Amino acid sequence: MDRNDPPRKLLIVSPHWPPVNAPDLQRVRMSLPYYRQFGWEPVVLAVDPDEVDGIREPELEATCPADVRVVRCRALPLRWTRRCGVRNLGLRTWGCLNRTASRLLRRERFDLVFFSTTQFMALTLGPHWHRCHGVPYVIDIQDPWRTDYYERPGAPTPPGGWKYQLARMLAYAFEGPTYRRAAGFISVSERYLQDLAKRYPWFAGKPQATIRFGASLADFEFIRRRPPVGIQLTREPGTIHLLYTGASGPIMPHALNMLFSGFSLYRERWPERAARFRFHFYGTSYVAPGRGRPSVLPVAVEHGLADQVEEISHRLGHLESLALLLQADALILLGSSDLAYSPSKLYPYFLSRKPMLSVVFAGSQLEAILSKLSCSWVVPFSPGADAGGPHGRLAEFFDHALAGFPAAFLPPRNEDLFQRTYLAETLAGRQCELFTRALGPPPP
Repeated sequence: MDRNDPPRKLLIVSPHWPPVNAPDLQRVRMSLPYYRQFGWEPVVLAVDPDEVDGIREPELEATCPADVRVVRCRALPLRWTRRCGVRNLGLRTWGCLNRTASRLLRRERFDLVFFSTTQFMALTLGPHWHRCHGVPYVIDIQDPWRTDYYERPGAPTPPGGWKYQLARMLAYAFEGPTYRRAAGFISVSERYLQDLAKRYPWFAGKPQATIRFGASLADFEFIRRRPPVGIQLTREPGTIHLLYTGASGPIMPHALNMLFSGFSLYRERWPERAARFRFHFYGTSYVAPGRGRPSVLPVAVEHGLADQVEEISHRLGHLESLALLLQADALILLGSSDLAYSPSKLYPYFLSRKPMLSVVFAGSQLEAILSKLSCSWVVPFSPGADAGGPHGRLAEFFDHALAGFPAAFLPPRNEDLFQRTYLAETLAGRQCELFTRALGPPPP
């Protein structure tokens, strides 16, 4: 698209939006300042925050451009729907989202709709709007909608009981028809696209791109100017604080067990060295304060490490998490038994410039990304294999930490690759390239 051409209009559907703090809004929030420079005029369609059952972070609103229009819609009140066991925002706002968007699409000309959300039922509105208003749509695949993860051998029990079964049934019913009519796809993982290409013969012919979440330098500049009020790491003389931020769900216990078993062995051999370490796991669930259940501390208890492990299970604010990164001595990254898993926390971890310890599955996508970025001490492991190698790697990391992380400890960081591939501005440009491809060639 020529820079002199008038901007195209982009309707972004992101039910979660500041002051709500949710993982699935972060791509758009970080990209919003840059869409215009790539020829797209954005309008955000979101749900009224009073209707959203989520963590609030009012400071996030100040990171969004004030001159970008945000249109709000309602949702069925949670006080009604929870009686039926329904809390899902995508289901509660489906009708209101449809009415609000239809009014917008009738009154104004939009070139494209961009769904960037993990509220999967909202995606089913794409075919309806395309049929009624002629506007194509692109889908941002942040998580797989239909997955067989919990049906694989050795997988944990699926959470949610009948709710999981309902979500699975809806995914099987609606994923194919919804994706079939989409004009293009963005995915955080190449493997998600590969799985869809195996499932649907037509999928490979769709415009698509793997674009990760990345990170925003502007966010770090913001917290340095306005440090958020929140949790502070409690320091004792001579202690070394290792920090993990973000959810720790049922797909991560293998990495957590490897970390704690390695440290337990280290503590048996060198108790005086090990006594200097403190492990902090913050924001390990998606729920509000007072409702979260610990998922890390019980594993620490099993390994006899409860006296050196702290967990705060409720969800933290995004900016609060970034401020905590800057307080830590080193950061912990845990891999998932889902080998396609690529945690978005990796990119702000990188920008914090802190030493990083990553315990990951051998052959996973996360291991490959870490190798390219050259930013972490990586401990690869395979379930069922001998743990001697991973435990030895962990012991080396702990020794390096006690030595103050000597300059030669980590390989040279691949700053150039990060700048080209994972910064918010660069990734916004790649999104806009995909949008243009999704519209197809201009008419002759």
